[in-house]
Amino acid sequence: MFGFLDFSDAPETLVRKILILLPIFLISITIHEFAHAFVARSLGDPTPEEAGRVTLNPVAHLDPLGTLMILFGPIGWAKPVPIDPGRLGRWGTLLTAAAGPFSNLVLAIVSIAALKHLPGIMAGTGAPGDLLLPFAVALSLNLGLAVFNMLPIPPLDGSQIVYSLLPPRLLPAYHNLMPYGVIALVALVMLPVGGVFLDGIMRAARAFLVDLVP
Repeated sequence: MFGFLDFSDAPETLVRKILILLPIFLISITIHEFAHAFVARSLGDPTPEEAGRVTLNPVAHLDPLGTLMILFGPIGWAKPVPIDPGRLGRWGTLLTAAAGPFSNLVLAIVSIAALKHLPGIMAGTGAPGDLLLPFAVALSLNLGLAVFNMLPIPPLDGSQIVYSLLPPRLLPAYHNLMPYGVIALVALVMLPVGGVFLDGIMRAARAFLVDLVP
């Protein structure tokens, strides 16, 4: 999905890209999971705090496989933050789920602002220079995390938002679809049509934000 690394690159170029990508990925997923945990605790659910997740320490949120996949696969992920929907209620669960993608959206907007106002950028003469490359990577990565996680496919954050908004009579039917979410995600990520779909959403979201940010 993110496509930062091209393994046909020269080794020194590949190492340089990894050294840029990994810290940005760790920061982005840490803020994403911290946002979930912080909002849940603020709304009265102690579960994330008891699990040690209300922290900006990346180690608490790191999933080794998810980190490797950002390098060798199409997506990456962190450990999900445990919550208790019974303590949060419908709206608390919705706000907690939305907090993670929203944090990535904020980081994407900050990256766009940096790219617009630091010398040499989106006004455009080609690719950003070395100083701006981290902001370009942060923009693509955080926009990807925000868009992808808002898809209404279990176990993504968007599915919890949809679940919280559905009328009670539809909840059992939606709950029955949840076990098939992983299959749908794999198909979306691996099949060419899924890539075209995600790329289209990403381009539209990026264009909208670029126009929105002064």
